[in-house]
Parts: sequence; structure tokens; C-alpha cells
Amino acid sequence: MIRPNPRVTGVALAALLVACAALLAVALIASVDNGLVAATMLVGCGIAALIVISGAVNIAPEDTRSEATERTLRVATNTLSHLRGGLTEENARAICALLLPETSAAAIAITDTATVLALEGQIGTTYVPGSPNAKPTREVLESKRMETFVSVDQESQDLRPFSIGNRRSGHYFGIIVPLLVQDRAVGTIKLYYRRDLDIDRTQIVIAEGLGSLLSTQLSYYELDRQAELTARAEVKALQAQINPHFLFNTLNTIASFTRTNPTRARDLLREFSTFYRRTLESSEKTLIPLSQELEQTRRYLTIEKARFGEDRIVETQHVERGCDELPVPSFLVQPIVENAVRHAMRDDGPLHVDVQVATDGDDILIAVADDGLGMDKAVADRLLAESAPGPAATDAPSGGGSGRGAGMALRNVAERVERFYGKGSNVEIVSKPGEGTCVTLRLVDARLRLTGAVGNE
Repeated sequence: MIRPNPRVTGVALAALLVACAALLAVALIASVDNGLVAATMLVGCGIAALIVISGAVNIAPEDTRSEATERTLRVATNTLSHLRGGLTEENARAICALLLPETSAAAIAITDTATVLALEGQIGTTYVPGSPNAKPTREVLESKRMETFVSVDQESQDLRPFSIGNRRSGHYFGIIVPLLVQDRAVGTIKLYYRRDLDIDRTQIVIAEGLGSLLSTQLSYYELDRQAELTARAEVKALQAQINPHFLFNTLNTIASFTRTNPTRARDLLREFSTFYRRTLESSEKTLIPLSQELEQTRRYLTIEKARFGEDRIVETQHVERGCDELPVPSFLVQPIVENAVRHAMRDDGPLHVDVQVATDGDDILIAVADDGLGMDKAVADRLLAESAPGPAATDAPSGGGSGRGAGMALRNVAERVERFYGKGSNVEIVSKPGEGTCVTLRLVDARLRLTGAVGNE
């Protein structure tokens, strides 16, 4: 069954009502002129009925309301996809082209705090993209309030409250709405109109709604950006805390090999160079594949074997199929392995380090186990505490050194695991003095991310 188009039906019905109204008006005039009281009353009743019917027709049908809702959601979704990179010229152009058809404006522009980023529409203005903001725009940025203007781009213009009926030739009327992020104006959206009559209450509500929509989406982008910057800062702080020890020890090891085994020294120097280059690259990325993190961990152990001896560290890795491409924060596994080497190794004999990755339902578990010195439960709990007032020996039986570094590293890992994988994600330490330690990372719903792309932002 073919359903009639509600817009076409509405237009046709409105035209029919207008025609009927005209006929009834002629009949009413004729009845009055001829003194026909009864006919006059009947015609008047007909006009009244026509008014009631026309009012009923103006009530939007359900299909029309549904269409408006779908259009609003579509606009919100599309603008969000363009604002994921912030307020740039490219994003502003796309948004202007998207929003213009949703209004009665002749043109739409978006600015930042200094210049016009984009302009969509056929109007004659000198404030094209790249131009500095006009005085009205600067005033809105300063006041952080939506305003309507008679001369939207004129340096000398007349600010006016809303009214209908004003007309001015040679001027573009307009609405300028500030874009706010955390109560800070970061730009504006400008709607141009050829006539004052075009700016009605509906257009003002639309303009205000568009400003709120873009402001909210820009706020989300800013929160995401700040979270990413915080995560990167934490990674760099962790690297700064651990790397100096590793750096000096590695350089001393390579220097010793230059006299006894130059070929080995050259190979170590190449491995060390690759290790540090990957470390610097990873610190600039939000997420990297787990395979890359494990490869970096193997490079670290290769260098440590050269320092302590090949037979002093024995490492194994078991990764469940498909998990190697899991997006993980950089510097996730290596700090745990480094803690084992620094604090769990005995004075003699090999240290076995085993890294395992496996799924547990929709979760993914990453476990780093060693057969080193181990620690008691009180020390393990203190390593993951939010604050560690003093040094704690992570592997008490050997007196192998302060646990301050190990605690900082593990707390940093635990915080990033929860931030990236959500509530329920955590770090668990199971250890026994004299037998070893197992540190397990639970990444909640991480298996579902295996189908997504790794962010290289």
C-alpha cells in the first residue's frame, strides 16, 4: 500500500481551505449586502468551522514529528564525527555545509577566537575564511552570550533586541552564538539573514540549540584530549623514573664489551638504539598493539641478559591466538618485567620470567610470573596502595633494594589499566616469599576491542 506524503497532502489541503475561505468570504459579503440574515449566519458558521479545521491541519502529524527527531539526531551524529579533531578549518567547513540546510539562514560561518574558519552560503561579505573576526563577533566572544545584530559584520553596527518588522537594505542581519568549553569562549557560529523578518523565534531557538550542540561536542573533545595528554604524561613520568638506571647500566655493559667482544658490543648498541627509538615513538601514541609492547619487552631482556649473563634470565611468552593485536597503553608489560629483574633476582641461579596472555570470557588477562625472591602480602598490598610514604622492600628476603620504584611503576600501570579499560579492570599481585611473584592485569571487555583499530594519535 502506497502511503501519501504528509507534506504534499498538507500543502494540497491548505490550498483547498484557502479556496473555500475565499468563496465563503464572497458569500458573506453578498448576504450582508442583500440583508439575508439567515444566510449570513450560515456563512459565518462555515467560516468558523473552516478556521477550526485549518487549526487541526496545522497540528504536525506523527510522521512529521518523527522525521524532525530523526533529522535532529542525524545532525548531532554528523557534527560529532567532524568535531572529533577539534575546531579546525576543515571541520568547520564540513559543519557549516551540514547545518545551513537546517535553518532559514542565507549563510553560516564558524570562527575561532581570532579568525573566520569557514563560511557557507551565497552572501557578499568581506569576512571570508582567514579574515580576522569582526567587531560583533569579538563582542560575543567577550560577553559569552548569544546576540542578534542588524549589521552582523560591520565594525560600526547597531545591536538590537529581538523584534520583527525592521528592514535595512545593504545590511546582513544575523545571530552570533558563542561556542563555550568549560565556560571559556573558543569560537562562534554566525547565521546570516537577508531580511530582519527572516529572524523569527524559531530561528533564534535553532541558533541557540546549534551553539549548545557544538559547545557540548567540543567539550567532549577537550575532555578526551586532556585525558590523552594526562596518559602520555604518566607514561613519560614512568619512563623518567625507570630509565636512568637502565640507561647507565646498559652503557656500562656496552663499554665493557668494546674491549672483550666488539661484535657483541655493536649488536647490543644496535639493539639499544632500536629499543630507545621504539620507546620514544610509543610515548607519543595513545595505544599500541600488544605484540609491539611484548617485542619491546624482549628487547629489554636481551640487554639485561648481556649485563647479568645469558643464563641468569630465562624468559618465555605464551600469547593466545588473536590477542597479539589487542590495543594496549604503551609501557604496560615492560615495567612489570623490569621490576622482576631489578627486585626478584637472587644472587645466583637463573630467574625465570613467564609472560602469558589469555582470554577469560570477554576479558583478557596478562600475567607476568617469576620464580624469584617473592614478598609477603603486606608488601604486595602496599605496592598498589595509592600512597607509599616510605620505601618498601619488594623482595624482602634479599634486601634487594627499595620498593619505591616498583610501587610507582605498578600503581601507574594499575591507574592506566582502569582508565583505558573501565571499571573492574585491575592489577592483582600474588606472591610468596622465597617462591616468586605473579602480577596479573585484568582488562575488562578487552576482547571486544580486538575488532577495532589501534589508535596512533
